[in-house]
Amino acid sequence: MKISGDDLLHHLAKGLAPLYVIHGGAPLLAIEAADSVRTFARKAGYTEREVMTVEPGFRWAELRSNAQSLSLFSTQKLVDLRIPSGKPGIEGAQALQDYCKELYADTITLITLPQLDKAALSSKWFTALSTQGVVIDAGEVLLGALPDWIERRLKQQNQFADTDTLAFLAERVENNLLAAHQEIQKLALLFPAGSLSLEQVKESVTDVARYNVFNLSEAMLAGDEIRYAHILGGLRAEGTAAVLVLWALAENIRTLGKVLRATKSGGSLASAMRDAHIWGAHQRLTERAVKRFSLAIAERALRQASHVDKIVKGLRRGDAWDELLQLGLRCARVGAT
Repeated sequence: MKISGDDLLHHLAKGLAPLYVIHGGAPLLAIEAADSVRTFARKAGYTEREVMTVEPGFRWAELRSNAQSLSLFSTQKLVDLRIPSGKPGIEGAQALQDYCKELYADTITLITLPQLDKAALSSKWFTALSTQGVVIDAGEVLLGALPDWIERRLKQQNQFADTDTLAFLAERVENNLLAAHQEIQKLALLFPAGSLSLEQVKESVTDVARYNVFNLSEAMLAGDEIRYAHILGGLRAEGTAAVLVLWALAENIRTLGKVLRATKSGGSLASAMRDAHIWGAHQRLTERAVKRFSLAIAERALRQASHVDKIVKGLRRGDAWDELLQLGLRCARVGAT
């Protein structure tokens, strides 16, 4: 069974399952989900807890042994297994599959994993875990869903905000959920329960967004000029190397060109994206970009990227960051009405 972190408390209130699996790239959500499972287990009488971390030399046989053994003072136990690498290896993969075949009634197993790639999610060991247990996705909250996430958090402390205020908050804390959590808690300390105004939030909330070059490429492909400029400014302020930013933009433009070339030759968009290794949310962005771009525009953008590359390397005069801004904005504006 797969559920979201928002549904976890409701699920736990109805009764505990023998196996929980948490995976995703948002540490705050993973920590909160694990804490919820541990809290409900403790209240239900699972007072003994065994923490195991999979590191080099880890003995997988101990997983089964610890699940079976109970102390003299406890009849129920929580096995807290952590796999920081997300890769159990050949022995571990088989051990997890075997473990799922015989889950113990007096033992709850909590397995924590980082963000997993497509291969891991479709592996036999993860399929076994998701078939026999409850899987909680603790992935990052994307910008489009962030205002709703913030609104739910504010409601928990009896505070409310309008659409513009929620959008402002989301922009300030994008890709930094831990900081978002702290800023929301700060609002509870600064202001009483009830409605929050945009002015109040602007005065109290720090710009704590944490961006990476992939967010920048997403803004460019989505045609979001304002977000592109904001992220680029943030990357520059954080000391990100201009050459890394250029690489990410050029790689996305080059990939988009491959897709456009394939579809122009009569291939389907789905197969073109699959051949270009475009997956998940990036597929939707590419679909939108294909409608705006033409092959000629993509090739022209690559020539401009080549010009920026020479500036970055000091072979030509110019401001590399200004050129990166112009490159991204021109791509974001393609097809704008």
